[in-house]
Amino acid sequence: MTLDPQVKAFLDYLAAKGVPPMHTLSPEQNRLALKRSINRTNIPAPTVAKVQDRWIPVKDGEIKIRIYSPDGEGPWPILVYFHGGGFIMGDLDTVDAPLRALTDAVHCIVISVNYRLAPEYKFPTAVEDCYTAIKWAFEHAEYFGGDPARIATAGDSAGGNLATVMALLARERGGPSLCAQVLLYPCTDQLNDYPSHHEFAAGYFITLKDIKQIQKCYFMTEKDKANIYASPLLVEDLSCLPQALIVTAGYDPLHDEGEAYANRLGEAGVKVDYFCYDGMIHGFFGMAGIFDEGKALIEQVANYLKNAFTC
Repeated sequence: MTLDPQVKAFLDYLAAKGVPPMHTLSPEQNRLALKRSINRTNIPAPTVAKVQDRWIPVKDGEIKIRIYSPDGEGPWPILVYFHGGGFIMGDLDTVDAPLRALTDAVHCIVISVNYRLAPEYKFPTAVEDCYTAIKWAFEHAEYFGGDPARIATAGDSAGGNLATVMALLARERGGPSLCAQVLLYPCTDQLNDYPSHHEFAAGYFITLKDIKQIQKCYFMTEKDKANIYASPLLVEDLSCLPQALIVTAGYDPLHDEGEAYANRLGEAGVKVDYFCYDGMIHGFFGMAGIFDEGKALIEQVANYLKNAFTC
């Protein structure tokens, strides 16, 4: 396994600039840093037929969602997407460009969810926000030209964790029925250690210290880490879940737990497509503007969803 030359150049650039690690910054500083980096790392935002922002009610408040619509007439399949950012940062703009690309490539409705962030809103607020958004998409599909019989979830990193948990909640709470889940370098076990946590603990963009700091922000107590809606890899029965595409990065502290979740799903009889981008680092879905493999990942996700929506 060899670090991709484009990734090495990026990591060398960060080191030369003296960019401070995530765990040394406050949530507000991390949010600002992410906003500043988006235009430099994402692909140029493609034009789509229609984009609308709206607010939907959730427990004790409301959250914003962004609905992307393709050309033509529906009803279109629906992808509900949860952005990454360690549960403490990220917003609708973080993944705007790749979600526009997926809208065009898949010819589907994409709903991006701006769930509430920690530490202001601790676990399980984000989980419940995301489940409410999925229910809203199902119940209001006709409003935006969507097909409630064809809903998939997807997310990257923390969003991959949330997409994973949505499949569990939909199974346990009686719907909505999901046809697929796309999990990009997801965190699936907040409780246990894995070799990749330590092999790539520092020097590869996200660090083990970053992960520990994120957990301090996200969880109210240490006990929350063992909750299955925080650590879905701890679920005893993973059967009867929607088919899954799970993608990991070779130089990512979260690699092993993503691969372990793919293996567990397969053992439970769930159809799983697992793929590791060996030379990549965590977060590369949002770095398609500087990494060729990021572009390849967007294309892979699009192709997978097109097939999943026609099954």
